[in-house]
Amino acid sequence: MADARHLPHHEPVPTPDADVLAGWTPTPFTAAGATHDVYTRGTGPGVVLLPEIPGMTPQVMGLANHLVGEGFTVAVPSLFGEPGRGLSAGYVMGTLAKACITREFGAFARNADRPIAEYVRALARWLHERAGGAGVGVIGMCFSGGFALASAVEPAVLAPIGSQPSVPFPLGKARRRDLGMSGREQAVIAERVRSEGLCLVGLRFSEDAASPGDRFAELEKAFGPGWRAIPLNSEPGNPHGIGKREHSVLTSADVEKPGHPTHAARAEVTAFLHERLGPAAT
Repeated sequence: MADARHLPHHEPVPTPDADVLAGWTPTPFTAAGATHDVYTRGTGPGVVLLPEIPGMTPQVMGLANHLVGEGFTVAVPSLFGEPGRGLSAGYVMGTLAKACITREFGAFARNADRPIAEYVRALARWLHERAGGAGVGVIGMCFSGGFALASAVEPAVLAPIGSQPSVPFPLGKARRRDLGMSGREQAVIAERVRSEGLCLVGLRFSEDAASPGDRFAELEKAFGPGWRAIPLNSEPGNPHGIGKREHSVLTSADVEKPGHPTHAARAEVTAFLHERLGPAAT
């Protein structure tokens, strides 16, 4: 979920920003009983980018454009919110409230097969057919982080990345340790780790309660050498002055600053995508 803590509480209602969506082509895509517009742009290996709450904000599309510039065909499904609408506190909370009660996402369900995960897998297959190459990457953030990891059930997904995965919401010990997928999905992914050398990547700030360390510890137990964690230090007194409540890694306000941990984390994610999806992976 994008960070709206420092936004004013009485800002005017924002409208979609056409410039943010410039060059992106929307196409309806239906799978698993759901239809969402999918915005596509770029050439090269495919990457599905799942927006964080509240949706396809300028920050999310900034990451999408970065990936296009790195040589990927990027598909961004509009899972919630209004494409291009700017970030605001009210927008975040309103979108989150709607998403929480939608069965498609299963925000509170434990050990669950979520319909959205099957939708993402179908979208990954479609993008692989369109873009070609060895396979595709899937990036999810916050609310969508676990959906990206669960997408690795699909053989076409070679680079699943969960940034600050927060579903199921960590209310109680069991949910803090939940992987955000069902036992069935976990078993299939673990077999891919063993037999194919699949690797899953996770990112989080060290003090982020919304994406608990217990979940990352369980992911490491589940996938062993197939789990690659990218932790960012947000402990008090850290050298970069990152606050203990920081949450969004890949869409951070500091992601464009060379030398900042979020900038380095985005570079590591990009390198992972090239490594797994580039010519050497074919």
